[in-house]
Amino acid sequence: MGIIATLIVGLIAGWLAGLMMKGHGFGIIGDIVVGIIGAFLGGYILPAIGFTPGGGMISAIITATIGAVILLFIISLFKRG
Repeated sequence: MGIIATLIVGLIAGWLAGLMMKGHGFGIIGDIVVGIIGAFLGGYILPAIGFTPGGGMISAIITATIGAVILLFIISLFKRG
């Protein structure tokens, strides 16, 4: 995936994860970072549990969003404590 496509996937995934986690968005740059880190996290965790989405932009967004939600959940655990 090219750098522009990665940034777009990261932005969309971070934004969606921020909406799903109710108020855990970090602004546009923070959402991109959370989405990109979430893409790596989702790309590692999902195949480990047996879920392998197909190729393409939509599956990349789904994988990155799942990873970003997991990342935001972990961040929220540390923010509380």
